[in-house]
Formats: sequence, structure tokens, C-alpha cells
Amino acid sequence: MLNIFTLANGRLVQEEIESLEDLSRFQPIWVDLESPTLEEKRWVKQYYGLYIPEDAMDEDIEESARFYEEDNGELHIRSDFLIADEEAPRTVRVAFILNLVNDELRSKGVLFSIHDEDVPVFRLLRMRARRAPGLIEDAKEVLLKLFDADAEYSADTLEGIYDELERAGKMVLAGDVTDELAGEVLGAIARQEDLNGRIRRNVMDTRRAVSFMMRSKMLSVEQFEEARQILRDIDSLDSHTAFLFDKINFLMDATVGFININQNKIIKIFSVASVALLPPTLIASIYGMNFQYMPELSQTWGYPFALALMAISAVGPMWYFRRRGWLKK
Repeated sequence: MLNIFTLANGRLVQEEIESLEDLSRFQPIWVDLESPTLEEKRWVKQYYGLYIPEDAMDEDIEESARFYEEDNGELHIRSDFLIADEEAPRTVRVAFILNLVNDELRSKGVLFSIHDEDVPVFRLLRMRARRAPGLIEDAKEVLLKLFDADAEYSADTLEGIYDELERAGKMVLAGDVTDELAGEVLGAIARQEDLNGRIRRNVMDTRRAVSFMMRSKMLSVEQFEEARQILRDIDSLDSHTAFLFDKINFLMDATVGFININQNKIIKIFSVASVALLPPTLIASIYGMNFQYMPELSQTWGYPFALALMAISAVGPMWYFRRRGWLKK
């Protein structure tokens, strides 16, 4: 899918391109390619003279090659954006190519973005730019606003993690935690831990991208200050992710502790039963020895007496354990 974005009265306007002729009708500041076909890549190369590298969205590209500047002035940035899907949170690699050539076709430069699937941050920026005139002025501003929206999206996701952990904490600290409830809580905690780790990696990647833009000296004074503010916002998220890791570890330890308590209760039952049945076992073994005359047969009340003695020897320890409170849950 090939979409271009133009500025109209200070607002970002989206146009979907279906042919090469459509490109000649607009002067975009942002060209977005989502899962582009070979034909769409050919249109971009033919009209804008831009070659999209084959490894633009590769995940295994070297970290040192994710931010660089071409001899012709093109800036290449490969950054990861978070998709906080409840079922399968993940990051999407996006390749940015910022063309700042000043000619009559691209008076304010053009930002090209290539990615495999729709990114929530892109939708957020499009919605804001349509509603807020003057929010974006050129291609560099688009890229900065995307990173700004990415930091805010990460912050919103962290708030969701806070809420999920609060619900899990209430279930754990309520008291009676069954094995089924403990399994449910552990699953929820593990999902939030995975999401929190992805957020931490995502903000680290965003910090590197914004720092690269600042070092490239392509930003105006206002844009440079905006980039500094984005970095400050990202720094504030680090403390939250660290706190959430500590909270996750606490809830994990508490849940595992309740599981151990439940297991100890089961072991305690077997321990009490084995100790309580020791005296009857001793009596039965004594009566089962090879006497010259078997007591059960030689005495009239041999069997009833033996059975009564075994029952009394079992009731005694059980009464003692109950009196000491060892049989309580």
C-alpha cells in the first residue's frame, strides 16, 4: 500500500496512490509504504529517484548500520515501533529515508517510511495532524513527531501495565490463593513482564534514533529543543520500567510463595497421617510375630482387644495434633 501525505492549510492530508500518474498530482512531505509491492517500489524509484534497499526491513541488520547518511545527503534510520497487542505484543521494524534535497518538487524535503504492517504510532500521528493545524511543517517534523508519539504510546502502554499488575496484586494479596488462581496470576504477570521488556527496548531504540538526528545537525533550533524534550520524556520512562520490573518480581515471588504454602499443606497431611499411624503399625507388627501360641487365637477377646488398642493408639496422636493446631489449614 502506497500513501502520501501533503500539507493543506497546516493540516496533514492523506492520499492513497494507485498509479504512477497519481504521484505527479501531489507534492508530499511524507511517503508511506506499507508492505509495498515491486510495482510501488518502481513508482517511487521512477518518480522520486529513490532506491529502496532490499534489506531495509531486515531484523538481523547490524546495529551500527541502522543509522547512517549517504553521500547525496539522504539520512537512513531503521527504528523499531511497539505494537502492544494484548495477545501477541511485538515490535515492527520501520525503515526511514529522509531526503532533504531542496528543489522545486521537494521544497520541504520528503520522508519515506517502509514497513510490513500498520503501526499504531502512525495512526496516532495521522489523527493528530488532521485535527491540529500547524503541528507539522516539514519532513523532519514528521519524523520527530513520530518518535514523540512513540514515546507517548510507550507511556500509555506502561499505564496499562500498572492497571494489570494492580488487578493481579489484589488477587494475590487477598489471601486464599488456589493453584488455579496462582496459575492465572503467573500467566498475567509473565505477559506484563514481556511487554515491559519490549517497552524498555523500544524506548532505547527511539533514544538512539533521536540522538542520531540531533548529531546530524539537520534540525532547526526549535526542532533541536523538541528532540531534547523527547529524550527527557524517554528518560522519565526508564524509572517506570525499572519500578515495574521490581513490582513484577515481588508479585512473582508472592505467588510462588502461596503455591509453596499449598504444597506444604498437602505434605503436612501425609506427615501427620504417617506419624499417627505409627503406633497402630507397631501394635500390628507385635501381634503378628511368631509366638508359640498366637494371642489372637489363644485369648477369647484377642482380636477385638488388638483392634481397640490400635484404634486408641491412632486417636491419641490425632487428638494431640489437633490440640496443638497442626491440623488447621
